[in-house]
Amino acid sequence: MRSRHFRSSTPTPHRYNLPRHHSRTPSPPSHDSHHPHPRTPSPSSHHTFSESIVKKNMEEAEIIIGRWSYAHDSDYSEAEHIFTKDRREEGEEFIRVVNNLQSAMKYLVSTNSTSQMLVQGQNLLRMAMKRLEVEFHSLLKTNKQYLHPESLSTRLPRRGSSESFFGGSSGELSMSGHGATTDQEDDFRSMDNSGLKIERISIDVMNDLKLIADCMIRSGYSKECVEVYKTVRKSIVDEELCPYGMERTSSFLSHLQRMSWDSIELKIKNWLKAVKFANKTLFNGEKILSDFVFSSSAIRESCFTMITKDAAISLLKFPEKVAASSHKSLERIFRFLDMYEAIVDVIPELESMFSDKSTLVILLQAETSLAKLGEAIRAMLTEIELKITKDNDMTPVPRGGSHPLSRYVMNYLGYLSDYSSILKEILADYHLALQPHLPEDYFENPIGYNETDPSANLSLVFASMILLLLCKLDNKGKHYSDVALSYLYLMNNLHYIVNKVRNSNLEHLLGKPWLEKHEDKVRQYAMKFERIGWGKVISALDGEQHTEQAAEECFVKFNAAFDEAYRKQNEWVVADRNLRDEIKVAVAKKVVPKYREKYEKWRGLLSSGDGESVVRFAPEDLENYMSDLLFGSSHGGSGATTSTHSSSNSGGHRKPAMPSSSAHSSPLRYRNGR
Repeated sequence: MRSRHFRSSTPTPHRYNLPRHHSRTPSPPSHDSHHPHPRTPSPSSHHTFSESIVKKNMEEAEIIIGRWSYAHDSDYSEAEHIFTKDRREEGEEFIRVVNNLQSAMKYLVSTNSTSQMLVQGQNLLRMAMKRLEVEFHSLLKTNKQYLHPESLSTRLPRRGSSESFFGGSSGELSMSGHGATTDQEDDFRSMDNSGLKIERISIDVMNDLKLIADCMIRSGYSKECVEVYKTVRKSIVDEELCPYGMERTSSFLSHLQRMSWDSIELKIKNWLKAVKFANKTLFNGEKILSDFVFSSSAIRESCFTMITKDAAISLLKFPEKVAASSHKSLERIFRFLDMYEAIVDVIPELESMFSDKSTLVILLQAETSLAKLGEAIRAMLTEIELKITKDNDMTPVPRGGSHPLSRYVMNYLGYLSDYSSILKEILADYHLALQPHLPEDYFENPIGYNETDPSANLSLVFASMILLLLCKLDNKGKHYSDVALSYLYLMNNLHYIVNKVRNSNLEHLLGKPWLEKHEDKVRQYAMKFERIGWGKVISALDGEQHTEQAAEECFVKFNAAFDEAYRKQNEWVVADRNLRDEIKVAVAKKVVPKYREKYEKWRGLLSSGDGESVVRFAPEDLENYMSDLLFGSSHGGSGATTSTHSSSNSGGHRKPAMPSSSAHSSPLRYRNGR
């Protein structure tokens, strides 16, 4: 199997800065030369501090931070929260005060590192961080419905996307204008009031989370911030996967070995849904949220990894465990192919999302599962080959119809060809195990085989399996006692195989030349059947008869040959209607004109009044009888099989009922009704 190359470099971070439009009041202006007092001033801004300003900031911080702080952690559970819909301005004020406190402390460190106010400031900062940690946790827990991965993945593109809702200088998220595309604005305008309200709340919550995260990380509390974020969001990931039955426990995966196939198949169906949901919605939504909340590329990658890594590995490990189970029979191959295809489909997106070196294990797990599934699929495919080679029952198929082995093999190959896009990778170096035991010319490359085509070996594998099948069918055909029936059998089976190829993706894999070659072989079998099956009938009409005795002998010989051909072929079958009609038309063209010529010449002379006549058939009756052939059931006896079109096509001669065959009565004998 070809190896994949996974990207491990960290993407270049982008700034998220669109102004907020979450309330009726205008958003505070961004920080520039005309607006010296931004909503959230950066502690790194250059200000000229004085002792009085430092003292003022300390006093303000003591009042504001003290108002929202408690001596015991348990008190926070009952406390009101700052970052709520009705108190958003207070939350923003809290952040502003903390930022001013940081600026004051930096000034003291650079001018008076032994100042007692530094100790006071550190205590206030610790209290503020505890408050913000509680607020951060509350925002994440109480607003889960507004931060649902599905909503995030459908409404917002990931960082680095060609479309972005993030822009401007404030680093905030907005609902319209400033970076939103026309289609996105139309989406917002088309929403009803309820939808708009939800979007506004979602955007406000994301902006508040970012505000708190930036403040905590700048203050040196990134560990606490990340831990809260990881704990809450990881629990959400687990909750979202729970309905699919994808538990992340080692015991669940070990239980697979003891499950019945029906239980495993149900798990596979759920897994197929889960891996699609996780890739397109769950992981994508978490990536969007972490990219927005955390400005630092290292932190956001770390958070996203911690939140999704275990779930991703568990999901991708499931196919590996299934492949290692004992449930690997051919009828289950399509579930294995479905899993293989699902992993192949999600790998490009996984490479994009999990680009950090720490997440390489996720991509390696995907590669491992593909390898194990590929091994299992190749092992199951050998069952087709074994089914062909070990079928040693040489009992002829009744009536010369298609062999059950033909249906078995071609049904599988037809369905397998629908997976050609992934099978060409799985079978890139696959060869039939028993190929060397057959004559070399059986395994010539299919016509049009091109070694540079990625599907080349897959085409060769399918062509080889079909040739192996044809070889087995040819051996079985030798056990018919009637040579004409053996050719009918070979024709039926090859025609069935050709039709399966033509009506499936096998046609594209094997190519038009392959089809033409085998269709020509069907025609050859048909001609041999006609020549052998109707040779005596046709030869009975050869030559010119110049006397009544010679003519009578000719008709007697013809009657006997036609009786025999009819009796046999009334039991034989050609399942395909078009092929059946083609054969009967071809035979009729060879028989009826010759018979008509002799019939017109001798029927009056060979009549014997009310006695029996050797001229037993009108030409139209021959056509009617022949039309009943090759349906696979006898029409003799009761006469119930009279063709509905016989009277209209016979010019007044109605096809007679067929009496039972006996030692004294031919199955076609009837009295001439003239």
